[in-house]
Amino acid sequence: MLFLIVGPSGAGKDTLLALARQRLAGKGFRFARRAITRPADVGDEGHLAVGRAEFERVRNAGGYALWWEAHGLLYGIPIDIEDDLRAGRNVVASVSRAVLEFADSRYCVRILEVFAPPEILAGRLAGRGREDVSDIAARLARVVPLPEHLRVTRVLNDDSVELGAARMIAALDRG
Repeated sequence: MLFLIVGPSGAGKDTLLALARQRLAGKGFRFARRAITRPADVGDEGHLAVGRAEFERVRNAGGYALWWEAHGLLYGIPIDIEDDLRAGRNVVASVSRAVLEFADSRYCVRILEVFAPPEILAGRLAGRGREDVSDIAARLARVVPLPEHLRVTRVLNDDSVELGAARMIAALDRG
């Protein structure tokens, strides 16, 4: 199964994924590392930093199972996840909603939507210090619906990191 993790900025996707990765080590799950065209020291997800030209070379050679562009950056999930899926391992990847339809057409997917109430999202975004109040308000106002035909499990992350991670792990275990 390919588990695709989506959710708004500030929902805590990367934090929950890091704990789930630790707790599910050796239990048949692969947590895909995204290639992103931004420096490795920006963000906290442990992505593979690549230049735009290198990303495009790999993409054009069929090196990404999924890829998308957002906020001026390119993101890619490596094609070798297909080896894991064929071998019967579950693959977990944080992606953009923009690739869900394509992913569903190629793989057996399950969507986990991490979410939190708007006031919690606003506080988390403000705590990052990357955006001003108007940018945060614009992010919170943006609503991108999920395609109705996809199988989606919502994972509430409104409390402790431990509780949020437990909820994510339970959703992954249920498959």
